[in-house]
Amino acid sequence: MRILSAIPAVAAFLVAAFAAVGAAALMVGRIEKTSEREIDTLFLEEQIDWVSVDVDGLQVHLTGTAPNEATRFRALTLAGTVVDATRVIDEMDVKEGKVVAPPDFSIEILRNDEGVSLIGLVPLALDREELTGILEGIAGSGEVADLLESADYPVPGGWAPALDFALDALAQLPRSKISVSPGEVEVTAISDSAEQRRKLMASLKSEQPDGIEVVLDISAPRPVITPFTLRFLLDESGGRFDACSADTEDGRARILAAAAEAGLQGTAGCTLGLGVPSPRWPDAVTEGISALSRLGGGSITFSDADVTFVAPENTPQSKFDRIVGELEAALPDVFSLHAVLPEPVKIDGSGAEAPDAAPEFVATLSPEGLLQLRGRMADERQRDAVNGFARARFSSAEVDAATRVVEGLPAGWAGRVFSGLEALSNLSNGVLVVQPDFIEIRGDTSDPDAKAEISRILSAHLGSAENFNIKVVYHEVVEEVETLPTPEECVAAIQAILAERKISFEPGSADIDSGTRGTIERIADVMKDCTAVPMEIAGYTDSQGRESMNLGLSQRRAEAVLEALMARRVLVANLTAKGYGEENPIADNDTEEGREANRRIEFTLRLREGDDDAAAEEVDGPEVAAEGESGEDEAAAEDEDSAGSGDGDDDAGEGETESSE
Repeated sequence: MRILSAIPAVAAFLVAAFAAVGAAALMVGRIEKTSEREIDTLFLEEQIDWVSVDVDGLQVHLTGTAPNEATRFRALTLAGTVVDATRVIDEMDVKEGKVVAPPDFSIEILRNDEGVSLIGLVPLALDREELTGILEGIAGSGEVADLLESADYPVPGGWAPALDFALDALAQLPRSKISVSPGEVEVTAISDSAEQRRKLMASLKSEQPDGIEVVLDISAPRPVITPFTLRFLLDESGGRFDACSADTEDGRARILAAAAEAGLQGTAGCTLGLGVPSPRWPDAVTEGISALSRLGGGSITFSDADVTFVAPENTPQSKFDRIVGELEAALPDVFSLHAVLPEPVKIDGSGAEAPDAAPEFVATLSPEGLLQLRGRMADERQRDAVNGFARARFSSAEVDAATRVVEGLPAGWAGRVFSGLEALSNLSNGVLVVQPDFIEIRGDTSDPDAKAEISRILSAHLGSAENFNIKVVYHEVVEEVETLPTPEECVAAIQAILAERKISFEPGSADIDSGTRGTIERIADVMKDCTAVPMEIAGYTDSQGRESMNLGLSQRRAEAVLEALMARRVLVANLTAKGYGEENPIADNDTEEGREANRRIEFTLRLREGDDDAAAEEVDGPEVAAEGESGEDEAAAEDEDSAGSGDGDDDAGEGETESSE
């Protein structure tokens, strides 16, 4: 009965329990939904759409991939403002960041008459002080403007050889822009002439480093030709140009084609330049050459718009008149023609001493530098003026003046003499003959443009009506090929430098003393002509101190010399550095003088593989003493002795310094 009476109570209890659990579950669900809704709303307002919110009871789970760490932390912080931060479970990932690529290193170098300027981005490891020193040497009195910025990233491959080549090119190009990037150099420059451009192109191409792409754009601006001159001659041996000028490629081609048709012998050049008197210059020249060809000989000279047409001696007058008339009608309007049918000319170079002979002035320039003046002058004043002009124009020559004063010379005689002497100054040796109606210059020159320059001088100064003849032979000067020193001469040159001033190191270290950096500079200059010579830089110490310490110190000192040469842009591919410690002493280690002699660096010839052992005779360079160490090292050695170490003096201090390091 009691059991039956307890059933209602138990049932009521169970009902109450289930009701409590249901109410609690309902409340938890409401809290979960409320928290999730509030967090989602907050994320939506903050434009965080990549995170998913999952509320499990009192815990809030955040999942998703954040674009970065800062955004992930911001999501956590926002969720913590809605629920207790300890209830927020971070299950978010962060997107992997992109690897930061190294910057594009490059330099733009500009050089002009004002100096050198640089702009760009370079590795932090670049020695800016050394670079500035090199550029100051190139700029001379000009300014160096360094606008470079640096970035602390590894030096890319191809950067160092590209920069070295750019600096070498900059030294040869006073007006240039050079762009440098790893493995590539672009050069834009202006040269003074086409010949200089060819030499610069050849030089830079020969210096191009392996693996470096080089783009060369060197232009040669056209010269201003004043007067714009062309002179073509035709005789029994064929045609030739004394001077040739053109304003366009097409015009030059037309002129050379007309000359070839008239009988031009061999090949000829024609200078492209500025200053043409008329755009119809090629028309006038081709008509003139054609007329000369129909005449069968003579010369035609164009000096700007003035044209002088000289027929051969003994040309029939009727033929001369007909061809001159045809040419006069064919020439463009701007050109004026003067035609000459000359009388026979006698050139004997005697100065016309006979009273009834035609007046004559003769100047002879010998290869030895003697200028002889002979012939007639109008008065004393004129003679003094000509003598003074000759001494000024031929300043390196000895002038022997023996002209005589004669009355009745033609008007303009002095001007003809002055013009002839100026033209003669373009020759290394030769003869000038001046007559009233004719001038002749003959001789030798090493200047390929001398004949054209003589034609311009005579055309400009004598006028269009003058008859002159130029017989100039060009002799090319063969430049001596610079020979590189032999391996033995390279080592001997280094010996001579070190004999004057030894390289010293800071006590107990491999740091080269600043007072002997000048010696390194001089060795670097020698090494630039000896880069193909295999040499070993050997380091030695005395016998004081521990043997292992001395061996390591000698190795580091030899390497320090090698690195110092490398820093001065010496190619060190054929150099090796090796330390021998206290081996091979050259003096007694029991004396201070002997120990100082044994602390040295030697430059020796090194055998290549396959070389004959007989050729391996080493030429020892003078020792490089570690000067400045004796006082400090000796004191350290005395301390060692007093401690009973028994290691000796000088290098004992060095040994202890090394062990403490």
